[in-house]
Parts: sequence; C-alpha cells; structure tokens
Amino acid sequence: MEALTYPPFLEKGDKVIIISPSGKIEREIVAKAWKRLASWGLRVKVAPHYADSYASFAGTIRVRLKDLQAAMDDETAKVILCSRGGYGAQHLMGKLDFSKFREHPKWLIGFSDITALHCYFQQQGFASLHGPMARHLAEEPTDGFAAEAMRRLLFGECQDRKSLITYTCEAHRLNHKGKAEGILRGGNFAVYYGLRGTPYDIPADDTILFLEDVGERPHAVERMLYNLKIGGVLERIKGLIIGQFTEYTENMGLGKELYGALADVVKEYHIPICFGFPVGHVTANYPLIEGSRVKLEVGKQTKLTILK
Repeated sequence: MEALTYPPFLEKGDKVIIISPSGKIEREIVAKAWKRLASWGLRVKVAPHYADSYASFAGTIRVRLKDLQAAMDDETAKVILCSRGGYGAQHLMGKLDFSKFREHPKWLIGFSDITALHCYFQQQGFASLHGPMARHLAEEPTDGFAAEAMRRLLFGECQDRKSLITYTCEAHRLNHKGKAEGILRGGNFAVYYGLRGTPYDIPADDTILFLEDVGERPHAVERMLYNLKIGGVLERIKGLIIGQFTEYTENMGLGKELYGALADVVKEYHIPICFGFPVGHVTANYPLIEGSRVKLEVGKQTKLTILK
C-alpha cells in the first residue's frame, strides 16, 4: 500500500482557515492562535461560524458542515486548522464533497475528535496532520516542541533528504523490540473504535497504528483493544504505538495498571510495539502525518521517522 497524497507544503504568505467542526470555543482562544500562526508568516482567516454555539457544539450540523465544505473548496487556502476537538465531527461523515479539494488539496490539522475527519480524508486518498489545534497553539509556550515540530512539517523543513522528521523517546519496560516500515494511521482510540466496520475504518494491512485517549476507563480501553485482536487487526498491522492515555483512574480492576493490561493483550504479536509515545492529550503531543510512510524502530530508544 502506498502512502497517501500529501497536500503541498507551505510558504510564507499562505492562508490558513480556522474552523470548529466539533465543540464550541471562545473567541479569545482563537485570537491567540491567530497571532501564533501570523508569527509563522501565514495569513489567517476564521470560518463564519467558528464561534457559534449550539448545546456543546460549535453550531448546528448544518453550519459546521457548511464551514468545513467552504474551507475545503477555497482555492487559495493551504491549511484547515481545527479550533478544538470535543465531540461532533462524526456528524459530518459521508457528507463532504471532495471534488474541488482534489484540485486544491490542503492540510487538515487536529486530533482527538478530529480523528474521524482524518479517517474520512484518508479514505478519500489524502494525508493529514494529527497535531496541535488552535486551542493548543494559544495555550502552549512559544518555544514548545510540538508546535515548532508542526511548523517544520508544514513548511517541509526536512531533516535530511530521506526524511521529514525523526522523533526519539525513552524505552518503556513493556516495549516489544523490532523494526518496521508502514503507513502511519490512527488517533483517538474511542473515535477510531466508533468507525470500526464503516467505510472509514482504518485499513490494517501495511499499517503502523498509533492510539491515544483521554478520560476513558481502563476496562473500556482494554475492551477496545480486544476488539482489534478478535477482529484480526493486530495480526495484520506492521507495528503498534501506544501513546498517552490520560485523565483516568487506575482502579486495578483489571488486575494491573492500564499499560500492563494492554501489554497482556498484545504479548503474542512479533511486531515492534512502543508504549508511552508522546502523542495525545498532553503538551508533548508530537505532530504526525496520517497516511505517511514511516519507519518505527523500538530498541534501547524508540525512534519514529516520517519518511519523504
């Protein structure tokens, strides 16, 4: 399986459109993110309904869909930046027209609930960027690693002639050593789980899968991983990255802590498996190109290289 189509990398003066496809957000937060993006030399536009409010959402399904479609159709824009996650992106699945987007592809950026849209865009053949959103650009320090890594990826500031960037993190005691190459796919586990068996499900073959989540009870996370095991996904993927699982309580109802329980589920697979990779609802949320070809090396350290 080949890597997906990359939208063009950015140049100074390119346009970013901020949209809110899921939860509602305060105008002040978006204003701060605007300043950060402008400091990168980008022109920023906000979608008409970016600050709307309907229940917990940033407006009704109709206006959220309208804003996303307009951003996709904009021939002058190069980036669609989601303001935040929350819940609501699944309302838009199957309702977008990609005909103009195919002529002028652009980077979709976000994580958490935006995992649904990443899966949608991949199903249509396009790579996208799992990374910090407007909320995080507004709140994180100007020298934060995640935002700077995202800027480098967007501008195509390659590490060398073969790779875009390499991330390194310390080894975890539960890791499975090994090396693999494949297509990087994944995101928020609960959102991905909600797409299982649909046209937007993540294909297993040739995939290096990464997973993260926030606020999920340990037994629910284990149940979702068992779904991938029973469904034959884990035996087909090339590698597995267990990211950051945060804002939950270890209650030992599984007989051990969460990572240990997950390690038991995957212990039979002879593929590289990394635990604790810095991706998820944390400050060190390393940006990852969904649909890129990557090399995963798990040994004394864990290295993930996004290849050109």
